[in-house]
Amino acid sequence: MRRGTRFGALLGPLLAGGATPASVARAARGLGLPERGCYAVVVLGTPAPEAAVAAGPDADGARWWWGGSEGPPGGAADRAEDRQVALVLLGPAGPAGAAARLRELGAGPGGVSPVVGSLAEVGAARRLAGTALLTCEPGSREIVRLDERLPAALLVSRPELATRLLAEVFGPLLTLGPAERSLLVETLETWLECGGSVGRAAARLGCHRNTVFNRLRRLERLTARSLSRPRELVDLVLALDVLRLSSAPPRPGGGSGG
Repeated sequence: MRRGTRFGALLGPLLAGGATPASVARAARGLGLPERGCYAVVVLGTPAPEAAVAAGPDADGARWWWGGSEGPPGGAADRAEDRQVALVLLGPAGPAGAAARLRELGAGPGGVSPVVGSLAEVGAARRLAGTALLTCEPGSREIVRLDERLPAALLVSRPELATRLLAEVFGPLLTLGPAERSLLVETLETWLECGGSVGRAAARLGCHRNTVFNRLRRLERLTARSLSRPRELVDLVLALDVLRLSSAPPRPGGGSGG
């Protein structure tokens, strides 16, 4: 980020994708990078913290090269000037180590690509990192790896299908008043986070287990889908991801109401 236009001229074509073998070799020489190695790309939705662009490798030897801002792949939520991209020559901790470093520094939201094996592949990695960023909840400071969010990544890659899925699965639910809708969504989310345990979900929500049962049964009736049928449960989980990534109103805290 601090090496002027020549540095950006070398890194930019790699991140854009489609670089020729000659330009890859030229960039490798100019940046002091091996053409083949374990690389990942990070795309942040906000400017990188100063500490993140400081010179020097990470504790595990990972090395970072920060590029400038880039335009978002779609949607107005991410302003072009706020998105920043980094190429990372990974250390032994891999992409998980890169994500952990960004969290420690307070960066985010951000997406981290899967590992690629050469500089010629970092353009594809940048696109995947940008897709991972789109799976971050609005207003969050999440740093997520694409491989942790593959179902959600499929949804954000096809927004028209995601919108259709939400309407088809959660349509009747979305007609409820905000408080009732949010209560049912919160109960479903908590039940899923508790591995399908009604007792654990009730303890976390601060209500009786029968209250959780009643809320889940109501949600099943509204959506015409059963939580006990795997394929229908997949529909509900994916629709929940779409709802999470939309600008839905915040959920209230758990209570004892049914």
